Amino acid sequence: MSGTTALMGGQTPLAVRMRPVSLDEVAGQRQLLRPGSPLVALADPARQTTGAVSVILWGPPGTGKTTLAQAIARSSGRRFIELSAVTAGVKDVREVMQAAMTQRDLYGQSTILFLDEIHRFTKAQQDALLPGVENGWVVLIAATTENPSFSVISPLLSRSLLLTLEPLADDDLGLLLDRAVTDPRGLAGAVALEPAARAALIQLASGDARRALTALEAAAAMATDADTGAPVVTAELVAQAVDRALLRYDKQGDEHYDVISAFIKSIRGSDPDAAIHYLARMIEAGEDPRFIARRLVISAAEDIGMADPQALQVAVAAADAVAFIGMPEGRIPLAEATAYLATTAKSNAAYLAIDRAIADVRAGKSGRVPKHLRDAHYAGAKRLGHGKGYVYPHDSDVGVVAQQHLPDTLRGTRYYEPTSHGAERDVQARLEKIRKILDGG
Repeated sequence: MSGTTALMGGQTPLAVRMRPVSLDEVAGQRQLLRPGSPLVALADPARQTTGAVSVILWGPPGTGKTTLAQAIARSSGRRFIELSAVTAGVKDVREVMQAAMTQRDLYGQSTILFLDEIHRFTKAQQDALLPGVENGWVVLIAATTENPSFSVISPLLSRSLLLTLEPLADDDLGLLLDRAVTDPRGLAGAVALEPAARAALIQLASGDARRALTALEAAAAMATDADTGAPVVTAELVAQAVDRALLRYDKQGDEHYDVISAFIKSIRGSDPDAAIHYLARMIEAGEDPRFIARRLVISAAEDIGMADPQALQVAVAAADAVAFIGMPEGRIPLAEATAYLATTAKSNAAYLAIDRAIADVRAGKSGRVPKHLRDAHYAGAKRLGHGKGYVYPHDSDVGVVAQQHLPDTLRGTRYYEPTSHGAERDVQARLEKIRKILDGG
């Protein structure tokens, strides 16, 4: 048997061989595996014959949905049946239900039905699950990478617990890789893993355990076949194995801040090509897409502002889309928003205005609210003169009246000074007329 074949455990992928046999071995998802949590309760063999709730596991690929289902079945002693929504139909579901009833009635053993990609099931197929879930014939553990609120029927949602899985943290991925290198089920110490290669695998995985182990297995096979003595997995071998250049990008280090800085400054500088380049670098390095989306929203408000008020809507829509569809498809709305923000008109006038106003407030330049603007809707307000002299702007033909709004100490202060860029050009002309009316001109 060659070194490569030995490392691969015959033909079984490393990610499959390293699947935990109990919840104690599961990496990450600590928020779902606390003592007394629903998943821990499901794994308790003493509770096999008592009522158990079905669950829907929602999370990105490689976060352990299948792993959790199998570990729960092994630990609890339940029978485990797996169906894929891609290949299974209503007939398959009904056969599983019938077999589960037989197993329960004859042998007292309950069944876990693991249904992968439940979002691909039609309404009719999901309806076929309801009797088994409602009557406890099976404990359904369903997995989906899409928001179940939009892809799972309401009756099934109401009969199940919805649990959200998060991408694995870097520390969890590191623990997983270390275990795979030394564990007899994995590489059994046949190779060494350089720290730089370990960091590269974590970076490439982007929170996906399966991706990390698959890349490790490929790089380990290359290290063994290199026949250069004791096999060592290096960063160079990782890059060759995944056929992808390794970006120098530390999510907590200088490169993280340098690239996001260049990204924002390229948008501000109206260079869509540079902005999309830095966006690609962040995506390929496994940057959190929600972080990128938040920066786009800030850029829309800070650097574009009133020159194109629609820019903020575009950025917020991109952030919502990323949260809704996830990655890798989320790269598309991120790119669309980036291109829009980079090519539209720019103004930081609103940003400068709030900072000037905050500086005055912090310096003690506040003053009393003019009496005619104070709340006059409570007993005694009129006696104090609140609201006296206030003019209702809607009673004017132009919707603006000569009236003081700033405190006396700040009268005449200008915070917002619109530019002549984009839509703000119209705002500038309109505001000039408004201010003349407000000042009694």
